[in-house]
Amino acid sequence: MKNIRIKFTAWIMIAAFGVMLAVVGGSCAESEKIRAKTGAQLWAENCQRCHNTPSPSSFSRDQWITIGMHMQTRAQLTDEERDKIVAFLRQ
Repeated sequence: MKNIRIKFTAWIMIAAFGVMLAVVGGSCAESEKIRAKTGAQLWAENCQRCHNTPSPSSFSRDQWITIGMHMQTRAQLTDEERDKIVAFLRQ
Protein backbone atom coordinates (compact mmCIF):
# COMPACT_ATOMS: atom_id res chain seq x y z
CA MET A 1 0.00 0.00 0.00
CA LYS A 2 2.88 2.32 0.85
CA ASN A 3 4.48 1.76 -2.60
CA ILE A 4 1.22 2.62 -4.35
CA ARG A 5 0.97 5.86 -2.38
CA ILE A 6 4.59 6.79 -3.24
CA LYS A 7 4.02 6.04 -6.95
CA PHE A 8 0.77 8.02 -6.93
CA THR A 9 2.47 10.97 -5.23
CA ALA A 10 5.32 10.84 -7.76
CA TRP A 11 2.86 10.88 -10.68
CA ILE A 12 0.99 13.81 -9.16
CA MET A 13 4.25 15.74 -8.76
CA ILE A 14 5.29 14.98 -12.35
CA ALA A 15 1.88 16.06 -13.66
CA ALA A 16 1.99 19.28 -11.60
CA PHE A 17 5.47 20.05 -12.93
CA GLY A 18 4.25 19.48 -16.49
CA VAL A 19 1.31 21.83 -16.00
CA MET A 20 3.62 24.45 -14.50
CA LEU A 21 5.97 24.20 -17.50
CA ALA A 22 3.07 24.56 -19.92
CA VAL A 23 1.77 27.66 -18.15
CA VAL A 24 5.19 29.31 -17.93
CA GLY A 25 6.05 28.41 -21.51
CA GLY A 26 2.75 29.75 -22.79
CA SER A 27 3.10 33.04 -20.97
CA CYS A 28 6.61 33.52 -22.34
CA ALA A 29 5.35 33.06 -25.90
CA GLU A 30 2.56 35.56 -25.27
CA SER A 31 4.92 38.16 -23.84
CA GLU A 32 7.18 37.78 -26.90
CA LYS A 33 4.18 38.55 -29.13
CA ILE A 34 3.46 41.67 -27.10
CA ARG A 35 7.11 42.78 -27.21
CA ALA A 36 7.06 42.57 -30.98
CA LYS A 37 4.10 44.97 -31.25
CA THR A 38 4.54 48.67 -31.83
CA GLY A 39 3.01 51.41 -29.71
CA ALA A 40 0.54 52.16 -32.51
CA GLN A 41 -0.61 48.53 -32.61
CA LEU A 42 -0.99 48.35 -28.84
CA TRP A 43 -2.84 51.69 -28.80
CA ALA A 44 -5.31 50.49 -31.44
CA GLU A 45 -5.85 47.10 -29.80
CA ASN A 46 -6.17 48.22 -26.19
CA CYS A 47 -7.74 51.68 -26.26
CA GLN A 48 -10.50 50.86 -28.75
CA ARG A 49 -11.76 48.05 -26.56
CA CYS A 50 -13.54 50.54 -24.30
CA HIS A 51 -13.84 53.85 -26.13
CA ASN A 52 -13.09 55.79 -29.29
CA THR A 53 -9.40 56.56 -29.39
CA PRO A 54 -8.50 60.23 -29.32
CA SER A 55 -6.08 61.68 -31.82
CA PRO A 56 -2.49 61.87 -30.56
CA SER A 57 -2.75 65.65 -30.96
CA SER A 58 -5.76 65.80 -28.59
CA PHE A 59 -3.51 66.11 -25.55
CA SER A 60 -0.09 67.55 -24.77
CA ARG A 61 3.01 65.41 -24.43
CA ASP A 62 2.86 65.72 -20.63
CA GLN A 63 -0.85 64.92 -20.50
CA TRP A 64 -0.23 61.65 -22.37
CA ILE A 65 2.12 60.52 -19.59
CA THR A 66 -0.60 61.05 -16.97
CA ILE A 67 -3.26 59.48 -19.17
CA GLY A 68 -0.99 56.50 -19.84
CA MET A 69 -0.47 55.86 -16.13
CA HIS A 70 -4.20 56.10 -15.44
CA MET A 71 -5.19 53.89 -18.35
CA GLN A 72 -2.49 51.31 -17.54
CA THR A 73 -4.46 50.39 -14.44
CA ARG A 74 -7.82 50.48 -16.18
CA ALA A 75 -6.70 48.43 -19.21
CA GLN A 76 -4.37 46.15 -17.22
CA LEU A 77 -1.34 47.04 -19.34
CA THR A 78 2.23 46.15 -18.47
CA ASP A 79 4.79 48.91 -17.98
CA GLU A 80 6.30 48.03 -21.36
CA GLU A 81 2.94 48.27 -23.14
CA ARG A 82 2.16 51.59 -21.48
CA ASP A 83 5.58 53.00 -22.37
CA LYS A 84 5.20 51.99 -26.03
CA ILE A 85 1.72 53.48 -26.28
CA VAL A 86 2.72 56.75 -24.58
CA ALA A 87 5.84 57.05 -26.76
CA PHE A 88 3.67 56.63 -29.86
CA LEU A 89 1.17 59.24 -28.67
CA ARG A 90 3.91 61.73 -27.75
CA GLN A 91 5.57 61.66 -31.20
